[in-house]
Amino acid sequence: MKILVTGGAGFIGSNLADKLISSCHDVVVIDNLSTGKVENLNSKAKFYKIDICNKDIVEIFEKEKFDIVYHVAAQIDIQKSIQDPINDAMINVMGTINILEACRKNNVKKIIYSSTAAVYGNPNYLGIDEDHYKQPISFYGSSKLSSEYYISTYSKLYNLDYTILRYSNVYGIRQDKNGEGGVISIFLDKMMDSEDVTIFGDGSATRDYIYVEDVVDANISSIEYGSGEIFNIGTGKYTSVLKLFNIMADICNKDIGMIFENERLEDIKDSYFEIDKSLNILNWKPKFCLENGLKKTIDYYESKGI
Repeated sequence: MKILVTGGAGFIGSNLADKLISSCHDVVVIDNLSTGKVENLNSKAKFYKIDICNKDIVEIFEKEKFDIVYHVAAQIDIQKSIQDPINDAMINVMGTINILEACRKNNVKKIIYSSTAAVYGNPNYLGIDEDHYKQPISFYGSSKLSSEYYISTYSKLYNLDYTILRYSNVYGIRQDKNGEGGVISIFLDKMMDSEDVTIFGDGSATRDYIYVEDVVDANISSIEYGSGEIFNIGTGKYTSVLKLFNIMADICNKDIGMIFENERLEDIKDSYFEIDKSLNILNWKPKFCLENGLKKTIDYYESKGI
């Protein structure tokens, strides 16, 4: 199939493009390289350097005639969304509408959208299932939720098939230390330089950490499964920040100190997913436990001398 990956030079997008190409799909990548990196691009992918808000994207759709569109590109930094909500909305909402318009005009069969746990806000209960009330506490969460509604509406009006995947905290190779869920990358960056790590709050906050290869597999399954549905993509397990730190320090075999600072208002205390729907409908399940995923990630960066 001819498949587009927006944000295909970024963390999740580049890993996804690699897997699609290894599965013999014809892959095209769109990325403006604002956060993506040229070195992440697969040499077998056709690359267009263009912003998702650019109206000329429709010409790429007309030329390439995509079967499937993976919309991964986004502004993912929660802090930046609060500092500049207009830019966040331009990229995440208007950029998504631009992609949807190109899909509509060129008879794309399906769009698979990368969303986030941030759409839920502070959970009323744990684990969070897909029916949980949505009340984002950041503009990033609001913009991603808004895009979900646009996708659903386009589907109803124009018969565009879709699957929406809400990720928990994704980690793995090529992750930038900035952005949503980047605590592992931030910790690793400090540990590699033998620097103390900053922890906001007392370290008891919990998250559902999922390895990027598992996220990629969920995206691949979404080609065939999950039509018109929304899925939580996580492990269904929670880990405190302190436990995460200790596991990483042990793998790195380094004696690293911790600096505790006040909690940030936009930070959610505890969050982990209920993933039964994904397990039952997507024909998918996570393969990596946290320890194995972290070891694979750390081994990668150590081998690169980063």
